Formats: sequence, C-alpha cells, structure tokens
Amino acid sequence: MARYTGSVCRLCRREGQKLFLKGDKCYSQKCVFGHRPTPPGQHGQARQRKMSEYGIQLREKQKARRAYGVLETQFHRYYEHASNMKGVTGENLLQLLERRLDNVIYRVGLGSSRAQARQFVRHGHIYINGAKVDIPSYLVKAGEVITLRARSKEIEHFKALREGTGRIVPKWLTFDAENLTATVAALPAREDVDLSIQEHLIVELYSR
Repeated sequence: MARYTGSVCRLCRREGQKLFLKGDKCYSQKCVFGHRPTPPGQHGQARQRKMSEYGIQLREKQKARRAYGVLETQFHRYYEHASNMKGVTGENLLQLLERRLDNVIYRVGLGSSRAQARQFVRHGHIYINGAKVDIPSYLVKAGEVITLRARSKEIEHFKALREGTGRIVPKWLTFDAENLTATVAALPAREDVDLSIQEHLIVELYSR
C-alpha cells in the first residue's frame, strides 16, 4: 500500500502545529518545529496571504489526514462511512480514525508514533482476542483485548515498556503494562481526541 515517504517534520511545519509524527523526538529539543515553525519552502518566512474559506477547510482536512497517517482516498472513504452513520458526521469521522488499530497501539504507548505502531501491526506483533491482526486500518470494537505475540514480548523495545510507557492513556482504553495488554473499554468520544481539529470544517469541505 502507498504511503508518504518524505520528511514528516515538513508536514508539521506546513500545518503550523506539532502533529507528533516522530514520537519521542517531538517532545525533545531536537524537534525541528521548535526551531523552524514557518511553512517549508523558500517563501515560508514571507508574509502569508489571508486564506480563503476553502483554504482553511482544506488545511483542516490535511491536518487530520496527516496526523493519522491516512492517504487521500482512504480518508475520503472514512468520511463517506461517517456520513452514513447515526450522529454528527464530524465526530463520527474522528471516532473512526481513533479506532484504527495503529492509532490504538500508539495511544497506549506500545508505539512511540503512529508510524512505528503501524510497522508493529504489519510485522505481525499484534493480536486481538488471540488472533493475529496485521491490518493497521482495522477498526477496534468495544471489549476487544489487544496483546503482543508471545515471542515479541522479548524484544527490547517492548521489554522496556513493562515499567510503564509514560503515555497518558485515554479513558476509552486501558493498558496493563506488566502484561503488555490493552483493552478497548468503550468507543472513543469527541472529548477523547486530543488533536486540535475542527472537524466541522472537514465536513463543510466535503459538502461543497
């Protein structure tokens, strides 16, 4: 499957905020955004024109898409799915993105970034209710238990997490650090999304 292979720090600079795409580095002094918060390119420091309504909506969509590591076609499918669900379309969209397996692995701290979490899933380290799931876009359901493959627990990265990940786990998930097990206690609500996203702008963009 296609994926973005360019500089992820460039994406944060383009959106004007940290998207935490490089894991622990984003919290350190090495974070590029802290030193160069201006948009990338030779005209990044030039005075920016006032964006149109469409431009504002587009930037909000791009911010959400890049934060979750989803390409354009797949993101649009999530929107169509959300629009066919009961409730508020924008909130449904964010719930679907939060329920992605790679995002859940990141949220509980098993992966330092969504990209690393996606790699763990693809490499077969993750099991759900005892069955291997190697699809990062798998949508978790309430009550499902996420574990590591038995021999994966001996990998240094995971062994180091037994003392705790230091990650604040959202209330819709629980994490047992000693056993490296996560449980989906409930489906995520809007207040569980800590990203600064104005989802109504995304809905307005697709409703044009």
